[in-house]
Amino acid sequence: MAWPFLRIGNQTAFSASDPTDPYRFAVEHGFDAFEWFNDKRHGWGWCQEDADEYDRRQIRQTGEEKHIAYSVHARCQADITTPEGREDVLRSIQFANDIGAKLVNIYFHGTQGVQGFAEALRPIVEAAAPAQIKISVENTVFVGPEEFNDLFAFLREKEWYVPGQVGLCFDMGHANLCSATRNNYVGFLEKLSSDVPIVHLHVHENWGDGDSHLPLFTGPAGMDDTGVRAMFRILKERGYDGLIIMEQWPQPAEQLLHTRQRLKELLLSL
Repeated sequence: MAWPFLRIGNQTAFSASDPTDPYRFAVEHGFDAFEWFNDKRHGWGWCQEDADEYDRRQIRQTGEEKHIAYSVHARCQADITTPEGREDVLRSIQFANDIGAKLVNIYFHGTQGVQGFAEALRPIVEAAAPAQIKISVENTVFVGPEEFNDLFAFLREKEWYVPGQVGLCFDMGHANLCSATRNNYVGFLEKLSSDVPIVHLHVHENWGDGDSHLPLFTGPAGMDDTGVRAMFRILKERGYDGLIIMEQWPQPAEQLLHTRQRLKELLLSL
C-alpha cells in the first residue's frame, strides 16, 4: 500500500516570545500545515479572539497562496458537555470556517461519561458539517483506548454519525503517559478498534514522567526510533491521511526543521 502524502506542520505556542512567531516560522520555511491552538495563559499566547475579521481574511489568503492546510485546536478547558464549553467550541468552528481550516480538535472530557460526551457531540458536528470541517477528539493523559472504543461504538449507533467526520486525534505523548499504556504509545494504537477513525495526529515525546512535549527524535526516539516507526506503520495500515502537527516551540526553533526532515525520511522508508 502506497503511503499518502502527509502534511507536516507546527502550532501556535504560549511560550513564544511573540504569539505570531510560530506562524511566521511556518510560512517562511514552507510548512504545509499549521495548527491554531487556543492556549492563552495569564494573558500571554494566542487565542481566536485575538484575530479580527481582517486578520482572518489575511490568514485565509496566506493559507491559500502558500498551500497551508490549517487546523484549529479548541481550548483544552472547553468541555462540550457544558453550555459554556459548547459555545467556546462553536466559536472555534466559526474561526476555522473563517480561515479555511478543515478540522477542529477538541479534548475528550469524561465528566458525563462516554455516552454523555457522545450526545454532546451532535450539535458540534452539525455546526461543522456545512463547511466540511472535521471534528477530532483528542486522547488526554487520563483517557485510555477502551474509552475511545466505547465512544465510537456508541457513536456508530447514532443516525447523525458519519465515520471520518468525527474521529480521534492521536496524541502520542499523551498515550505514553496514559496509565493503561504507560511508556507504550504504540500499545495504545494497537488497542484501538479498527472502527475508530484516526483523523489527526499530534507528535511529541516524553520520558513517561510528565507531558514535556519534547520534539520528536529528541527524547527516547533520539536513541531508538523503533517505536515511532511502529506507530507510523500502524497509521499507514489504517489508511491515515491527515496532518502531522509538531506540538512544540523549541529553542532554537530550527529544531522543527530537523524534526520535519527526519520525519519525511522515515515516512519514505516505510
